[in-house]
Amino acid sequence: MAKKFSHISELVCPKCDRKYNPMEIQTLCSCGTPLVASYDLEGARETLTKESLKNREQTMWRYHELLPVTDRKNITTLGEGMTPILKSERMGGKIGLKNLMVKDEGRNPSGTFKSRGSASGVSKARELGIEAITIPTNGNAGAAWATYTARAGMDAHIIMPVNGPSVAKREIISAGANLYLVNGTIHDAGDLADRLSESYGIFNVATLKEPYRLEGKKTMGLEIMEQLNWEAPDVVVYPTGGGVGLIGINKGMRELEEMGLYDNNITRMVSVQASGCAPIVKAFDEGKEESELWENSNTVAFGMKVPKSLGDFMVLDAIRSTNGTAVEVTDEELLEAKKEMGKSEGIFMCPEGASTIAAVKKLVESGDIDSDERVVVINTGSGLKYPNLVEVDAPIFEKGQEIILESLEEAGQ
Repeated sequence: MAKKFSHISELVCPKCDRKYNPMEIQTLCSCGTPLVASYDLEGARETLTKESLKNREQTMWRYHELLPVTDRKNITTLGEGMTPILKSERMGGKIGLKNLMVKDEGRNPSGTFKSRGSASGVSKARELGIEAITIPTNGNAGAAWATYTARAGMDAHIIMPVNGPSVAKREIISAGANLYLVNGTIHDAGDLADRLSESYGIFNVATLKEPYRLEGKKTMGLEIMEQLNWEAPDVVVYPTGGGVGLIGINKGMRELEEMGLYDNNITRMVSVQASGCAPIVKAFDEGKEESELWENSNTVAFGMKVPKSLGDFMVLDAIRSTNGTAVEVTDEELLEAKKEMGKSEGIFMCPEGASTIAAVKKLVESGDIDSDERVVVINTGSGLKYPNLVEVDAPIFEKGQEIILESLEEAGQ
């Protein structure tokens, strides 16, 4: 009997427990809740083993048993996944942490972790015969979906706020997608995507309105475990907008645990948001199961500018079920952390990723993270996505003019 490529079994509603067929086009549950993919983990463990992984491709598709595409020919890939985990000893020393590690998602084909979700989502859409998609985006997700739909030969209609990152707009146009700008927030872009989908029957892949973006992003959790030699970190710190990555990392780690690939050791999930848009942090602090719409959201970390996430209840559950926490940082704090990471470690972080460093500093100071704990922070994208956040202040010399290094002269060199 041929081995299954994927062991996906069904889609399940986490609220009402209704089940759906993953080989048919699905969006939300009839109750309006996002659907979550479930797998035959007993079957998956027959071929997905520590030994088998040693000889597999260095992409996220090495975990194909736990991904939703059932036929390898439907995979749309640009080599996403297997991003490095970088030890950050100097920065860790500055903030009082002995074991600080950065999973650098800026190495992905689209320059952000969004490559994972779009690769999974586009591949499954291709398997289901979908030919066109629409998506509301703050920037990076739209760029990634535009890139992967181009790779798959599909049409894409990307809707984003008019003040979104210019780099993302150029990436979308370069991929041949249709770009529409809206005067408003990601919420307003979502409303327009809904209307576009209803009017023209274009499949809407907004955050958690289709089930498979989550599955791509959970591979961050699978990789963390494999890269750390199957020893779970104490803490994972994640910059949160829609929160799909945090939900996914926790989901992936729990699936590996159920398969017996590592001993039970719950990793605390920490959600980080910007002070100018922190609905998850507010809901966590107030003990609520869902967040409220954040009015007048504002932050330089555009990826975290999500006034209310459709999956907020799943983010909050992932935090609480792992004894984690949620913390907010100011734009000033995250920009300073971004600068310090560049100087200390040579890692050019996006502002969202830098927010995790600012958050860890606070959590070490408050005692929520012990100095000996192993902490993995997720840098969700390359700093190259936000060139406007780096000011260039350098002296200009005339041709042939001598450069005098005053600091060396003062030191007598």
